Amino acid sequence: MINLSQDIQSLSTFKRNTNELITQMKKTGNPLILTVNGKAELVVQDAVSYQKLLDSVEHLETIMGIKKG
Repeated sequence: MINLSQDIQSLSTFKRNTNELITQMKKTGNPLILTVNGKAELVVQDAVSYQKLLDSVEHLETIMGIKKG
């Protein structure tokens, strides 16, 4: 679940505090939503959480019989 007070940051804040925010993502497993001029522009996620997401999607596609490509 996304924590609105921690998981939405400006791109400038991410640039200034990259190491801290990466540590936060690894600890919580939550992605960060990065804003530019107050609008959501990017989602950043640690590799382990991203792989879990891909694995879940693949599993659901298999269950539902969805063909890729």
